Amino acid sequence: MSDSRAAIEIENVSRRFGAIVALDNVTLTVRQGEFFSLLGPSGCGKTTLLRILAGHDTPDTGAVRIGGVDAREIPAHKRPVNMVFQSYALFPHMSVWDNIAFGLRMKKKPPDEIAERVRRALDICEIEGLEQRRPAQLSGGQKQRVALARAIINEPQVLLLDEPLGALDLKLRKQLQVELLELQRRLKITFIYVTHDQEEALVMSDRIAVMNNGRIEQMDDAEALYEHPRTRFVAQFLGSCNLLSHGRAIRPEKITLLPPDTPTDEHHLRVRVEEVIYVGAETHYLVRAGDQQLRVEVMNVKPGRQGFDVGQEVIAYLPPEAILTLED
Repeated sequence: MSDSRAAIEIENVSRRFGAIVALDNVTLTVRQGEFFSLLGPSGCGKTTLLRILAGHDTPDTGAVRIGGVDAREIPAHKRPVNMVFQSYALFPHMSVWDNIAFGLRMKKKPPDEIAERVRRALDICEIEGLEQRRPAQLSGGQKQRVALARAIINEPQVLLLDEPLGALDLKLRKQLQVELLELQRRLKITFIYVTHDQEEALVMSDRIAVMNNGRIEQMDDAEALYEHPRTRFVAQFLGSCNLLSHGRAIRPEKITLLPPDTPTDEHHLRVRVEEVIYVGAETHYLVRAGDQQLRVEVMNVKPGRQGFDVGQEVIAYLPPEAILTLED
């Protein structure tokens, strides 16, 4: 039964390449207007899934519906989706204007309509004034905006984005994360976003499917995934995590370091500082108690030098409510 509110429905989809299982019985539903991310390491199957949605690949088993319609009935060039790549895939011999207008010209839209929609796309993606430049004359961020403009001008029901910010430097990537989220909110288009960057997924997504070895390990909103991971893989892939005994874990920022004369109970641990790593806004500590090493992350909120030194004995407080119990 198809869900009329679903933009994408994937049921029991599998895909093999010889002996390699790229997708293993994947099932998920993406809601209309949702910013949905597929998160996982290289080779986990996220790009294969995106290619199947775009019609560039075919599943061996299972069903895919786009807007409630069986995707087998829709050839790739007629699917109501557009794809944005990390490599931008712009035509080097064309101007920005012609790159953006290309899809509408292939559909033989009237010139007046093309001009109006190109101008709107230029405005939405904040690249007015670049119309006559060639891709070689653009910065990485400008190229990415042109690629987005070329995709949204066709007014797709679903926009597929395959690591679109991966080629950019860190500062620009963070800036465009916010811009991309704001763009999606304005357009109200369903975004399916592939990334291996956990921070990127946490910042932008309504929901995230964490993938591993062709399967979905866990799917939920960003806060639920981070605060309540079910498996060791999810806990470690979404940020740092200290593994304790008996399948338990705790995030480094949940631990508090206290002076050595602090009164203790069963939730306190006497540790020795092995390493101090200053990273600007935070200081990271590696501390040890016997065979147990812990990573602790402390915000640098006070002016001047603060914290503890290598070799110093301190008390680590592990709040019981912050300790996670993993299924594996």
